Amino acid sequence: MEYLFFWGAMGLFVLFLAGQGILADRQEKKRFEKKLYDSYGKRPDKEYKVERFVRIPGYYEHHRCPGQIDDITWDDLSMDQVFVRLNYTISSSGEEVLYHMLRTPARSREELQYFDNVITYFMEHQDERVAFQKIMNRLGSTGKFSLYDYLEYLHTLGDRSNARDILVNLLYIPAIAALFFSLPLGLAAMAILMVYNIATYLGIKREIEPYITSLAYIARLLGAARDTAGLKLPVCERENGLLLQGKKALDKSQRGSFWVFSRAGAATGGSPLDVLLDYVRMAFHVDLIFFNRMLREIGKHGEEVDQLITTLGYLESAVSIAMYRASLDAEGCCWCRPDLLGKGLEAEQLYHPLIDHPVKNSISAERGVLLTGSNASGKSTFLKTVALGALMAQTLHMVLAECYSAPMYRIFSSMSLRDDLAGGDSYYMVEIKALKRILDLIGSKGEPVLCFVDEVLRGTNTVERIAASTQILRSMGGNNCLCFAATHDIELTHLLEEEYDNYHFSEEVAGDDISFSYKIMEGRATTRNAIKLLGIMGYDAGIIRQAEGLAEDFLRTGAWKEKA
Repeated sequence: MEYLFFWGAMGLFVLFLAGQGILADRQEKKRFEKKLYDSYGKRPDKEYKVERFVRIPGYYEHHRCPGQIDDITWDDLSMDQVFVRLNYTISSSGEEVLYHMLRTPARSREELQYFDNVITYFMEHQDERVAFQKIMNRLGSTGKFSLYDYLEYLHTLGDRSNARDILVNLLYIPAIAALFFSLPLGLAAMAILMVYNIATYLGIKREIEPYITSLAYIARLLGAARDTAGLKLPVCERENGLLLQGKKALDKSQRGSFWVFSRAGAATGGSPLDVLLDYVRMAFHVDLIFFNRMLREIGKHGEEVDQLITTLGYLESAVSIAMYRASLDAEGCCWCRPDLLGKGLEAEQLYHPLIDHPVKNSISAERGVLLTGSNASGKSTFLKTVALGALMAQTLHMVLAECYSAPMYRIFSSMSLRDDLAGGDSYYMVEIKALKRILDLIGSKGEPVLCFVDEVLRGTNTVERIAASTQILRSMGGNNCLCFAATHDIELTHLLEEEYDNYHFSEEVAGDDISFSYKIMEGRATTRNAIKLLGIMGYDAGIIRQAEGLAEDFLRTGAWKEKA
């Protein structure tokens, strides 16, 4: 009776613990669901460590193609920071595909319109958005490695044979039969086979353990594909078809996945049943046999795996942009859908996404734009703002402006360059290489080019800079290219009047204070502030006075004197 009471109490205790676990799991799911609803219209709150940015470009690196945004332009526009601002993804697939999307302008207006329809659907259907995000949360992240790093690991194993394991398992049949004729002989044969399998199992398991993570992610991909298709999102019929197609092709690879992925295969302990199953694995190599079969099947369907990653990532990218747009609406920030027709570029009340209280500017350009103005007056920021507007228009079908109109361009920049110490190139060499890549593309007479250049050839002397800059910018001002350039060389505004419209930024100086309006104005700049800024920053008055004297004397005579 005491034993019955003891085991009954133990059973109730186990049921209590199980119930507590189930309840905690449900509460956690409810908290996560509430967070998904509450986060709509707010800024993302993710943390980004250096290794995360090493992982994020993984999908992009495996899907390089012509027409993508190159590294120079990406760095010039601080696109890593822009990505952080609009990244609301939960899974590695979504995060890596979104990064790729920002670096890969769409090939057609129809493609962008389709993406916009998906974004709009998620903005207008909150329950469906949350349901899909919960699926992507189960898909999860791959940690500090790209999911394509994990997929490449699978290829390093090659084709693994099950012949030895199957042969040893077949030997159990005569060993079991021997039990009926000679118990000691049968037991000895069984023991030898088990000891051999257990001894070889541990070494093989250590070898394949890292690769099980890759297979587990693929298994979760299939689950996410099934669950997403099950939502039957009406705007995503194309994606639903792709998901079901990929899942059907890969379903065979999941046969026996229980033996490979269950908790008993992990380093941590489990229930008595888990321990028993673990011994079955070691004695018969069941999980190793199914692992090799899964590996072989997945190796046949690499394209389908990539298709699942791409499709799920595409949908989650649409959710991310839906949430980004909602955050702009909540903050009272304007955005618009672009008109990707016509020629030139026209934008009203355009602003930069990374500036909290931006000054908005408008521009209408049918030919090149040459910007002049004082230091820190806003020239570089304006160039980056226009470039970002064009890039967002052609990747996300949205622009941070009241309206935007331009054709679809190849976008390039040469702005925030620096010496290449590893490559041994000086600043000037880096600069002329960056400019040449734009000139080469213009010369190919392909798609129209939209380029942005900040201080042409700043790495060389004044006379040669002005002469070479004139010809370079003149070449960039042709029919196949719309160029926005900033310069301190007022001479260029006269030399390029036939090819470029002049605009400028200015400032107001009052005593020892200087203020900027950051508003673009027509015409060339008429003020200078470089020396004045030295004074405001506390430089010695004698230096300021002598510098002003030298500058005024040069402007009056056209020649430099040794002393003012």
